[in-house]
Amino acid sequence: MKKWALAAIIYLLVVIAGYTVYAQYFEKTNAPKVEASENHEHQEQKQKGQVLSQFHYEDGSIHIRLTDLSNNPIPLEVNHEKLLHLIIVDESLNYYAHLHPTKVGEGEFTVEKALSNGKYKAFIDIKPKGLDYSIKPIPFEVGNSDEGSPKNHLVSDSSLTKTVEGKTVKLKMSSTKPNVPITLSFELDQSNLEPYLGAMGHVVILDKKANHFLHVHPEREDQPVFVTQFDKEGIYKIWAEFKQENKVRVFPFVVEIKK
Repeated sequence: MKKWALAAIIYLLVVIAGYTVYAQYFEKTNAPKVEASENHEHQEQKQKGQVLSQFHYEDGSIHIRLTDLSNNPIPLEVNHEKLLHLIIVDESLNYYAHLHPTKVGEGEFTVEKALSNGKYKAFIDIKPKGLDYSIKPIPFEVGNSDEGSPKNHLVSDSSLTKTVEGKTVKLKMSSTKPNVPITLSFELDQSNLEPYLGAMGHVVILDKKANHFLHVHPEREDQPVFVTQFDKEGIYKIWAEFKQENKVRVFPFVVEIKK
């Protein structure tokens, strides 16, 4: 075979091989790019459904900012007559405050509340428009926490009757087992019981470590009867809030949930 014919055949084989490699590479590098872009877009949409809570305490002033992951302010719906309920407890769960910060801008709220030195957890209870939201504890410290509140040594109450400022409330629980609906019925003088935030009372529940938060409202607007459920065994603290004679009083109970 002549040299020029052999060279032509070799050249043709090189061109075919080169085109085959290029076509495979081009196909491999292009298709995934579109798919990756679509996945990224889907993830972005899911991430934008999250709520970021920025909480800052300084010199008796609390500032809260609520945004999505793109730093856009979160629109809120009114929830029991307020846009935002703020619950603060100390490390020992002896201190409890239920506050309603004032809106000062889109997604921004402030409230004045002087706190003693110690470790605390804040719970921001909101209802974002069109977004899912779960309440998580926000730990923070004030001053030298070593000089603050004592450690948590909760034990269940031997009596579920409490008296605060001359007003007595008795708690009755339909069960003390986990993972079942439990009715919390409160016996109190209802002759002077007034609506508070659109209901005849409010109940906030925390586990011993203040990690699991429940904010419960009455089953009926005219009765202090609540239904909730405890997912795990353990010690829980219940704060029941009732408005009587134009004053809101908080009645604390400690219960044990066990099988």
